Amino acid sequence: MKRVDLISQKIIPFSIIAQRVTQWRVLRKTIAFTNGVFDILHPGHIFSLSQAAKEADYLIVGINTDASVKRLKGESRPLNNQDSRALILASLIMVDAVVLFEEDTPLELIKLILPDVLVKGGDYTVEQIAGAKEVIANGGRVVINPILEGFSTSNLINQVSRD
Repeated sequence: MKRVDLISQKIIPFSIIAQRVTQWRVLRKTIAFTNGVFDILHPGHIFSLSQAAKEADYLIVGINTDASVKRLKGESRPLNNQDSRALILASLIMVDAVVLFEEDTPLELIKLILPDVLVKGGDYTVEQIAGAKEVIANGGRVVINPILEGFSTSNLINQVSRD
């Protein structure tokens, strides 16, 4: 993709994402959603996002705002601010939209867009995933992708701080 001017257009405000989803649904496209902090992008993230993108025509990625990350991970995080994290994710070819959310979980965002597929990576059960109940009740499905072993943002941070 040489149209770098389109990258920033993939970062969509919370207040507008529902309109974009409606446009895609009119075209009979399916929508997958995943979320995370994505502080330091690593191969585990690329694997997870690639797997999520395979689940539908469009992939929306929700990312925690800086305030949300601080509440979840502590005052030393995030290392990269929310605008930087959003820009990096938006530059990935498998990502169609990036939306920031203020809450600790993406539940309100998921309820707003009601994706066809909710994708989470890790050792979760469906019952532990924010928004799973709502997506399933709307006729969607939940996919739990395995974690690519050996890659972790926390481990990378610890490794750098030891060096």
